[in-house]
Amino acid sequence: MEPFALNNPADLRYTDTHEWLRDHGDGTVTVGITFHAQDALGELVYVELPEVGRQLNKGEACVVVESTKAASDVYAPVEGEVLAVNEALGNAPQTVNEAPFEGGWLFKLKVANPAQVEGLLTAQDYTAGPGAA
Repeated sequence: MEPFALNNPADLRYTDTHEWLRDHGDGTVTVGITFHAQDALGELVYVELPEVGRQLNKGEACVVVESTKAASDVYAPVEGEVLAVNEALGNAPQTVNEAPFEGGWLFKLKVANPAQVEGLLTAQDYTAGPGAA
């Protein structure tokens, strides 16, 4: 296991289903999957993203990531409206493996309930719990 697996960025929030969320402080967030999740999946070969404008409920399956091993759902960490999707993943799904916290982001949301963001796991809690190697 690479040391990066234990280096979950402290400025992000996490879910126990291995999604991360970056709060931009303006009511919008960026969502992706953690290093742990992409590592468990293996090399991604396809990513199915939600439609822009789609309303998501917290915990709703909204993305499908497919690897050489399996297909897996990604869940919305908070309730909100999809503002943008990472179109570059259509031609380069492996970007999620190579840079899960940067270029491998999945979608951006306009958050419906900011309190849901605060209720997510901190990096320390995620690393000690669901993200433990």
